Amino acid sequence: MKPLAVTDYTLASALGVGRAATLAALRGGRSGLARKTFETAALDTWIGEVEGVDAQALPPALADFDCRNNRLAWLGLQADGFAASVARAQARFGPRRIGVFLGTSTSGILQTELAYRRRDPATGALPADFRYAQTHNTYSVVDFTRRVLALEGPSCAVSTACSSSAKVFGHAARLIELGVIDAAVVGGVDSLCLTTLYGFNSLELLSNDICRPWDAQRHGLSLGEAAAFALLERDAGAPRAWLRGVGESSDGFHMSSPHPQGAGAVDAMQAALAQAGVVPGEIDYLNLHGTATPNNDSAEDLAVNAVFGDRLPCSSTKGATGHTLGAAGGVEAAIAMLALQHGLMPGGLNRRVPDAALRSRYLDANVEARLGLVASNSFGFGGSNACLVFGAAA
Repeated sequence: MKPLAVTDYTLASALGVGRAATLAALRGGRSGLARKTFETAALDTWIGEVEGVDAQALPPALADFDCRNNRLAWLGLQADGFAASVARAQARFGPRRIGVFLGTSTSGILQTELAYRRRDPATGALPADFRYAQTHNTYSVVDFTRRVLALEGPSCAVSTACSSSAKVFGHAARLIELGVIDAAVVGGVDSLCLTTLYGFNSLELLSNDICRPWDAQRHGLSLGEAAAFALLERDAGAPRAWLRGVGESSDGFHMSSPHPQGAGAVDAMQAALAQAGVVPGEIDYLNLHGTATPNNDSAEDLAVNAVFGDRLPCSSTKGATGHTLGAAGGVEAAIAMLALQHGLMPGGLNRRVPDAALRSRYLDANVEARLGLVASNSFGFGGSNACLVFGAAA
């Protein structure tokens, strides 16, 4: 593909709001995970909660969209001057030539959980002020973002579990290449809710210890929440990074378990390299999907070694942010671009005992180096896989 300019990006996670806060946390080796409760969840676990979400007040004109997920989106959209960057692109291309493509998994399901607590005791009817379309609906966060940014181009929500907000980069790139649009806002938003906490716990994937990717004694993930946004533009000068390649695959091996040999992950990584027109040895750093579940880390390690061998520096940043589900691909794309801009390969956190069965060159500490190309993996339930390749702007 022709390299596509990423003219701006931002994120809000448990590490903080905005690029500077995220970079400072990564450089300081600080995790945003904490052992705490969320709502009424009686679970012994660690979570990555974003501070300040509940305090966000949406504009009166968007009051119908009020829910935790959209408040988190609002927090992210206000960071790093991102909305102003989109306004400049709108002045250049017009509102109908900018698309909005966002990933999410549970969207605003917490709002429905809260509404069910207020059902009419006699009829079971949900409260009259509950707005499913503007809150719980998967498209809600896309509609909300379009309205906040005053955009009128094509839009859709992508919900392919944990690969959702990585796959939107490919969707946007194809529409720009076809000439349907000239720019796109991409990314993802997913917020904490009881359904995901209890759901992952029932799957026996939720750890009662802080998650430890690539550790010999890893036994599950820590859930988090986040919003991440990037602005892609055709023929833009002075970008922050270049989107060089997007690889996607769907192996359909199992509803919740990865292919044991990482077959779909291999396909996605190879496709991303081919689209970028580079060979494996040209990638300087790989941000792993790295969920800290036994099967996922093992399968990804096999896949990474099949494509890159055992020499590529790599790490998972989920020990810092938690697994942000539908927002994970966007968050880790932003971290990959921070790595490029600042020459920082972030070390993975919380690993105590390296797993001798995993052969990848996993970084436990930060490494500073000049980076030209980085990749980011995102693998979802159902075997929906994505890999992104980013290039340095200069």
